[in-house]
Parts: sequence; structure tokens; C-alpha cells
Amino acid sequence: MMARGSRVAWSILERLGRFDGGSNPPYPIRTMKKPDAARIYAALLKRYPDAREPAGKICRGTPFEVLILTILSAQTTDKAVLKVKKPLFAKYPTPEKLARAKQEEVEEIIHSLGYYHAKAKNLIAASQTLLDTFGGSVPGTMDELLTLPGVGRKTANIVLYHALGKNEGIAVDTHVRRLAERIGFSDTDNVAVIEKDLMVLFPRKDWGDLTDLLIAHGRATCDAKKPLCTGCVIKGMCRWVRMGKNGVTPPSP
Repeated sequence: MMARGSRVAWSILERLGRFDGGSNPPYPIRTMKKPDAARIYAALLKRYPDAREPAGKICRGTPFEVLILTILSAQTTDKAVLKVKKPLFAKYPTPEKLARAKQEEVEEIIHSLGYYHAKAKNLIAASQTLLDTFGGSVPGTMDELLTLPGVGRKTANIVLYHALGKNEGIAVDTHVRRLAERIGFSDTDNVAVIEKDLMVLFPRKDWGDLTDLLIAHGRATCDAKKPLCTGCVIKGMCRWVRMGKNGVTPPSP
């Protein structure tokens, strides 16, 4: 007979969605093993072979362009950002010119984007910091990039990898956060912890590409509201499917 303390613990876990009432959890609660993560990476790479070289994306261009466009990409789509790329850099092609810009004139160009007031202010301030602190060049370390207004770890990781060819961390956007939890790479929605979990699971050489692969999978298959689990190439390895979410029948053990 199960002790009272055990019954209470079991009940709590059930309410948290950890168990389905069977004798064993449908998928390990803790993050998966490195070999399983490697299999998932290989399957996604085969499914999205062009994801690692995203043509026409915001991460193409000079380091300065990648920095500015990535700052603009917060809370909006790449497509929307790319619409303002040409007029923005036609008028402000360098940090010197953007640092001297009037905020209202920058806002006029980027007003179609979310939070354009704050973004315009950050673009000007970041450009000024580039001039004052880094000689007009985009710095090449995480700590230095984080001193720029409007730059967090996600933006810094994207700039380091796509503009400077450095794998210092893993950019965790909304797609990466959602998929890390669903697939079973991490057990939290805390982006800082997710990044650390992913960095443990995957070799450094794959860190930058992993973000692009997960974004591609999130857009094409693992939608936030209606994931297409039935046709998913990693459904046999995914915690979301093994837990029987979204009406998908879990595969046999």
C-alpha cells in the first residue's frame, strides 16, 4: 500500500502534468541524453537542409547591419524587419550616421515595427556606444555586446554567430524556447536555463545552427497552437508526442 506522503507527491505530479496515471512517466522528466539529442539534431538537419544558411534573413549583411536588424527583430517578424532594411541603411549606412540621427526620423522609417519608439532610441544609443567604446566596430565578445543598448543574450548570440562566426552560446527565441520544452531538451521556460541545458546537450560547433534548425521546425511543423505532430520527423523522439499531447497516440515503448 502506498504511503500517504507518496500519494500526496504522486497527486502533485499528476496535477503538474508530469504523469499520465500509469506506473511510469510517459517520458523522462529530466532532460534527455546527448545521443538522443544528437539523433534529433541529425533528423532536423536532414528535414531542413537549408536552415543553416538562411538566405534573405536578418542575419545576412555586415556586422553592423546584423546588429541593427537583430535589435529591430524583437517582438516582430523577420519579414517586417526586412521591409525597413533598405530605407534604414540607405539613410544611415554607418554607426556614425545613425548615432547622429534624430529619433523621430528613425521612428518614421521603422514605425511599422512593434515598440518602434524604444527601438529607435536603442539604435541611436547603440551606434553611439560603438563609436565611443569600440572605435565604430561591432565588438566580438558576449560581455562587450551586452553593453550595447537593446542587446540581450539572444541578440548577442545571433550577432556573434552570424556576423562574426563565433559560437559563444545559443540564441533562445520563442521558437527555441517552445521546442526545447516540448521535445524534452529542457524542463523549464526560463530562457537562461534553457540556453545552459542546450549548451550541455549539444557540441559547441552546433550551437549556432541549432537555433536556425529549431526555428525552421517551429515555423514549418511545431506551431505554437497547432503542431503537426503526425507528420513530424522527430515524433518518435519527442516528449510532447510521448505524453500524448495534441491528440497524438504515443508510440509504443
